[in-house]
Amino acid sequence: MRYPSYLPTADFATHFGPAGFFFDYAMDATQRSVLFWDVMRKRGNQYRAHAEATAPHVLSFTPEIVIDGRSLPRPVNYALVRIVPPKGIEVDDTRRPFVVVDPRAGHGPGIGGFKADSEIGVALKAGHPCYFIGFLPQPVPGQTIEDIAQAEAAFLVKVISLHPQADAKPCVIGNCQAGWAVMMLAAMRPELFGSVIIAGAPLSYWAGERGKYPMRYSGGLLGGSWLTALTSDLGHGQFDGVWLVQNFENQNPANTLWTKQYNLYSKIDTEAPRYLGFEEWWGGHVSLNAEEIQFIVDELFVGNNLAAGRIKTSNGEAIDLRNIRAPIVVFCSKGDNITPPAQALGWVLDLYDDVNEIRSHGQTIVYTVHETIGHLGIFVSASVARKEHGEFSSNIDLIDALPPGLYEATFEARTDETIGGDLVEGDWIMRCEARTLDDIRELGCNDAEDDRRFATVAKVSDINLSLYKTFLQPFVRAMVPDWAAEQLRATHPLRLQYELFSDVNPWMAPIADLAVEVADERRPVPADNPFLAMEQAVSRQMVAGLDAWREGMEALSEATFLTVYGSPLLQAAVGIDPSDATPHRRAAKTGMHVQMLKARIEELKAQIGNGGLREGMARSLLYVAMASGAADERGFAAIRRMRRAEDGMPAMTLSEFKALIRDQFFMLLIDEEDAVNAIPRLLPAEEGGRRQALDSLRQVLNARGPLSEEAEKRWQRIIGLFDVGSETVAEPVTPPMKPTPVKAVRRGA
Repeated sequence: MRYPSYLPTADFATHFGPAGFFFDYAMDATQRSVLFWDVMRKRGNQYRAHAEATAPHVLSFTPEIVIDGRSLPRPVNYALVRIVPPKGIEVDDTRRPFVVVDPRAGHGPGIGGFKADSEIGVALKAGHPCYFIGFLPQPVPGQTIEDIAQAEAAFLVKVISLHPQADAKPCVIGNCQAGWAVMMLAAMRPELFGSVIIAGAPLSYWAGERGKYPMRYSGGLLGGSWLTALTSDLGHGQFDGVWLVQNFENQNPANTLWTKQYNLYSKIDTEAPRYLGFEEWWGGHVSLNAEEIQFIVDELFVGNNLAAGRIKTSNGEAIDLRNIRAPIVVFCSKGDNITPPAQALGWVLDLYDDVNEIRSHGQTIVYTVHETIGHLGIFVSASVARKEHGEFSSNIDLIDALPPGLYEATFEARTDETIGGDLVEGDWIMRCEARTLDDIRELGCNDAEDDRRFATVAKVSDINLSLYKTFLQPFVRAMVPDWAAEQLRATHPLRLQYELFSDVNPWMAPIADLAVEVADERRPVPADNPFLAMEQAVSRQMVAGLDAWREGMEALSEATFLTVYGSPLLQAAVGIDPSDATPHRRAAKTGMHVQMLKARIEELKAQIGNGGLREGMARSLLYVAMASGAADERGFAAIRRMRRAEDGMPAMTLSEFKALIRDQFFMLLIDEEDAVNAIPRLLPAEEGGRRQALDSLRQVLNARGPLSEEAEKRWQRIIGLFDVGSETVAEPVTPPMKPTPVKAVRRGA
């Protein structure tokens, strides 16, 4: 690909006029083509090397094995590893450890620590010890989802034992499929969790909006889960995860068939490392046992039984998400076509009637909704890691100390004019604002007719699966030996696209040498070349055409689903009353919870007048703060002093501080007037002590700027209750400053 010596070395357009633009573009396009196919060759070789590794992963950090799940009494193909902090990063063993669990949804492990700016990376930078739960490509024969849950419980027990001085139990991050698995475990073993972060996890698979992201209809359109069983039987008892990857790719044909490749081709000089890094994970397919995938499809996707509390363990115990005691952080996005916000948050509507019921279970739920990021970007994007995940890691103590309820996390850009900006680090200030269930309903939810349709799908799926198991499964299993199953796996189109362009294909051999020559003589075309503009226009047309085709197919799929499963005849035939308007997936309620709640209320009422200065300060702070229904990290940074050992009071652990805040909050909810009027009885007799405490409260309340009118009224009442004489204490500590414009606050943007 060298230039003839008689041709000019400058751009052709300079010497040949308009025709030169074409020659410039033709040379550039030819060079890019050679380099593109060389990247495809490298991708194929990378795929083969990754597939041959014993424990392949894409972590960019050094892992040390702590527990190999194959050594447990109920062996599984999972393992717990410790992440070795990179050079220059120090972790504090007194801070809660973070445990990242990657999804086993067709791809291999490591995406949570794919790069420095990742979930693991930002947690390390925040000073937390980090652990990772990954898995091997092949499952242990006979392992089940419950076995994996028990293994992960053993992993968390080990992490807790390794950090006896930590200020809280581990924060566990579950991505996508791992999100609902972590939630199941947190409901079964709530004592092991300090907090839970679930990112892009479909906990309420039936939920969604009409006209958007119809993946939830696929179970009904395919006739239920019998195809899952058939695929597992064709795999000789194993479900090939490549089919899950295929499902992901089918959701966005424009990206699968064109954009991903064209983006590499058009930016061939810079894009190859990022492309190859991602493809190493995307092409690292793993398998699941037939029992595992059947459970997932039947119970979570088609049946949608998790939020309804209808999944049971082997000993008959129902898994109830209301048993979770750790704060739950839900991260989702409106741009996620795999797990849209309704699926990520619909479980809250399935479990609770209102926010007070959330509080009655002692649960704290914080959610944030990104406006645009796609499914993978939720746990892959560097910008998301630096912002949302970075703020979660830095402010996990704030989230842990929030009073029970429902909150939305918003992120305010920190500027030089931001009031109290010196109290925080980083470029963002996280703020948790109280929300109601109506805020979640606005994200999209089903009506009674939609619920009946999905309930009908579940019934049809059970029927079809039973018919398949009775009449077809014995023949399929008899006709597919192990060697045939292996051949089917090897010849799957997604695998062949890697294999065919690797060095095992002799036709690719010349590409490597040719690419070296091209790289030496590389001549990128100028950006203003008209033929390059034409290429980009063609690319846009390709994307538009594929998007139009996708939108048409999605509309057809939705219309078909609504028509078929909305049929009163079909609903009645499978035992669904077509006129029934009651929810089909609400979790059952028990009288025991009501009795325990009444007893707890009486206990708190009896304690309203008990306590000391800390109880009085916490109650006063909450009384004023409840006027705005929000908390942010500036106020929490100022409030940390309440945990210190001052004025003869012992230092408080985070769990003690959390219990203090919750008790005082509930007392205010139960009987606000009585709780506020009792504050003077909790304060010291010395006026100096009361004045110092009031000054501390003032600093906390003013950390984020002037109080609202209602909060100011409450603050003046607190001043009177502290009875510190005529000297004013109402002046703000921080001088009045221009507040950050409201438009700077972006909900997960």
